[in-house]
Amino acid sequence: MRDILLIIPAFNEESSIVRTVERVREFNRGQKRKVHYIVIDDGSTDRTPELLRRHRIPMIRISTNSGIGIAVQRGYKYAFAKGYRYAVQFDGDGQHGIEYIYDVIAPLERGEADMVIGSRYAGLSGGYMPGMIRKIGISWISLLIRMKTGANVKDPTSGYRAVGATGIRVYANAYPAKYPEPVSCARFLLAGWRVAEVPVKMHKRTGGRSSISSWRKLEYMFLVSFGIIMS
Repeated sequence: MRDILLIIPAFNEESSIVRTVERVREFNRGQKRKVHYIVIDDGSTDRTPELLRRHRIPMIRISTNSGIGIAVQRGYKYAFAKGYRYAVQFDGDGQHGIEYIYDVIAPLERGEADMVIGSRYAGLSGGYMPGMIRKIGISWISLLIRMKTGANVKDPTSGYRAVGATGIRVYANAYPAKYPEPVSCARFLLAGWRVAEVPVKMHKRTGGRSSISSWRKLEYMFLVSFGIIMS
């Protein structure tokens, strides 16, 4: 069985994707335990696919933009087909620190959790934090998940998360297409799976734009809330 796979979704990340992968490559040079990675190019219309080919970065190309959930599930399908022990979602915009990778999978290895979230709110100070509006939104989503499942998840929208072989199999077959981070978290908990959070620091994105623009924040909150309630 292969060890660790980073699933890196990317849509129009020409300004950050090579730097993100180079950080992973540099990290691997100092480790005996290597981290594999695959970029899921979600129908980018900029130079992202060209840069991936030029820098010989392993990728799966989706011909048209399908959304973050579909892109990430494609990564889980790849992880399942290749027999990986752990799969870790890892943003292509440079926000996630590869230096926390072993911390993120540690609760899985110890048998303490079925999914692990790299959390901005689990204890470490410093690092990049979201603005006030997004903080309020995260708190609201956390409250909804607690009301729905009874579990206190502090950072349910974090895209830095890991599952083991069982989670890979489940997500390869069924993964939320819309708002996957909070909705999948709620579904995992309702299924009786254990979700743990470990502290990580996030970096400010090195380029590109967030998929949640300012004018869409209220729409996003409404639809995420509906998705959690209907889980």
